[in-house]
Order: sequence, then structure tokens, then C-alpha cells
Amino acid sequence: MKPHPPTRASAQRTAAGVPLQVEKSAADVALGWLHTARFLTTAPQLHFLPDLDIPEIAFVGRSNAGKSTCINTLTQQKQLAFASKKPGRTQHINLFSLGKQGVMDAVLTDLPGYGYAAVPRQEKIRWQQVMANYLVTRKNLRGIVLMCDPRLGMTELDEVLLDLLRPRVQEGLKFLVVLTKADKLTRSEATKALSIARLQAGGGEVRLFSATKRTGIDEVAALLWAWAHPAAA
Repeated sequence: MKPHPPTRASAQRTAAGVPLQVEKSAADVALGWLHTARFLTTAPQLHFLPDLDIPEIAFVGRSNAGKSTCINTLTQQKQLAFASKKPGRTQHINLFSLGKQGVMDAVLTDLPGYGYAAVPRQEKIRWQQVMANYLVTRKNLRGIVLMCDPRLGMTELDEVLLDLLRPRVQEGLKFLVVLTKADKLTRSEATKALSIARLQAGGGEVRLFSATKRTGIDEVAALLWAWAHPAAA
């Protein structure tokens, strides 16, 4: 059964004036869908990943950018994505299934954080290569969510990743920059961070996000739902 497209809540009435059931909003539908997320598998290398033909949305970003918090907030699950006490130590690709009534219709992929200084150089290089290969070759990849702490701005590694993605984005790959920890910014700082990120994103979407203040959750959730269900959006 195809999922119903999300629509804005609207009260409709019959000819007799009896209210019909109010349709769910786009955010409600998207958040309900994301709440179905369940651990699927973990892989130390690309060749261990399952061959899937459903949409895959990957979360990437430097260590300490708030990636695990963002995933857990969107899925409304406290410990779905593992946040290591030692940033940079989580070095597996983790997949989470999505879909109601037991029918998997999409996958969220949590890629290892990068750029943490305490990780040995050879390990950094190895994981950068693994992620590069994943982003370039994963056939069912539908969208990328890049986490960025706006107080630090995009790092050199973030910009390398953006350059790597450009050919696929031009071919239709969806792309979103999530500016995490937005609650720590003043209004003027947030406006400036958005402007800079939009220039750097090169056509991708940009959203402010805060798990504490609940900023951007509905918008990001609805966007991910639309990516995974283009025919219904």
C-alpha cells in the first residue's frame, strides 16, 4: 500500500455540516514515519552493506556536530543512534530501517563522524576513503544530511565532502545542511550562519536545528519524508 501524501491540516465538512476527520499535517506524517526507525545492521566496510533497492538517506558530519542527537530527536528515540563518549571512535556504518506495518520503505544511514584530532591519522584516511566511496557509489542513496555546528562553520573536510557530492547533486541527489545547536546562537548570528551556509551548500537546502528548543524538527522531518516518497509528496 502506498503511503498517503502529507497535507496541511484542514477541517472539511459534509453537506450536513458534520466535521470530517482532520487530516494530519506534513510534519505529523513525517514524524510518525521516522518514529518507526529500527536498527537494521552495522558494517565496518562497504561490502558488508546489504544491497537495497529502497531510498537511503545518509547523515554525515564531523565528530561533535550533533549527528546522533539529531537522529535520535527526529526518530523520537533516545538511544537509536549511538553517541560515543570518545568522539571519532564509532567507526561503523549503521543502518536503520523505516516503514509502517512492517514494510520497510526507506533506510537512514549513520556514517562515522570525521575530523576528530585524537583519531590516528591512518584511521582518519581510511574512513575518509570509506565515506567517499559510499557517497559516490551507493546506488540507492536518495539524500545526504550534512551536520554542521554553525559556531565553528564548515571545515575543510566538510568542503571536501561538498565537492565530492556536487556531481551527484547535479544528477538529482537531495542535499541538506543542518545547522545544529541553533539554540546557542543569537538571532543575528543565526541569520548570518544561514546566509553563509546557503552560499556554501551550492543549491542544497539549509535548516537551523535545535533539539533543546525544538527548532527545525518539523521542517527537517517533512523534507526527509518527501525525499523518500517523491511520488506521494
